[in-house]
Amino acid sequence: MPHIRELAGKTIVIKYGGNAMTDDGLKAGFARDVVLLRQLGLNPVVVHGGGPQINETLARVGKQGEFVQGMRVTDPDTMAIVEMVLGGQVNKEIVSLINLHGGQAVGLTGKDGHMIRASKLAMRDEQGQPVDIGQVGEVVAIEPALIAHLAAGGYIPVIAPIGVGEHGEAYNINADLVAGCLAQTLCAEKLMLLTNTPGVLDKSGALLTALSGGDIQALLADGTLYGGMIPKIQSALGAAQSGVGAVHIIDGRVPHALLLELLTDSHCGTMIRA
Repeated sequence: MPHIRELAGKTIVIKYGGNAMTDDGLKAGFARDVVLLRQLGLNPVVVHGGGPQINETLARVGKQGEFVQGMRVTDPDTMAIVEMVLGGQVNKEIVSLINLHGGQAVGLTGKDGHMIRASKLAMRDEQGQPVDIGQVGEVVAIEPALIAHLAAGGYIPVIAPIGVGEHGEAYNINADLVAGCLAQTLCAEKLMLLTNTPGVLDKSGALLTALSGGDIQALLADGTLYGGMIPKIQSALGAAQSGVGAVHIIDGRVPHALLLELLTDSHCGTMIRA
């Protein structure tokens, strides 16, 4: 009850990804948990990824996924598949599950209402040379009016991380980065990042339960953090430094991890602080 009273009326941005999106039992559990949060008076906003589903579709058409520093190389053909999988298949499955379990979810991409305005992400390789990874974007601005309108009506927004450029072109944006920017824009009380690990681990595999900005810089410098964890941790730190109440990286493979972290004293995962 103390946790519910503290969080009632507050916005919770949840980045949903990893095994929690591919295991049927975890998918149903996540949907029920999000509905329960809404019924308890919280305002959950879901941002989802879909890497495994994109990889599966690419493989069916004979394309091999390629990544640079955790970012998917996205040529025009790949972008078409990303839009189809994220905006269609994955988004609508999450919406359907939440609605099946008693919620009122509405699926969106960043193109809807030009909600997520984006520009091409400039990347450099390990030698510092520019590298073109295609239609991969970074967030320029987020227009929160549509999300606020849905939340005020009792709906649960479910957002695919596809941005729109100034000429209407689509951009594939890392879901962790979108979730972090969205949490900042909505002045969220918490940002929850579901992963396939217990949290952030040190080089010996031990869980780091709390990290500061200085700790994160040291972990990046010594190579402890790499690959897909880099955008996740950068998003978490950026949100924490921009006023989001708390940022948690938690294990989406644990049933009801979201409720355990938010509504009990059995905290799990890693908390990021500014």
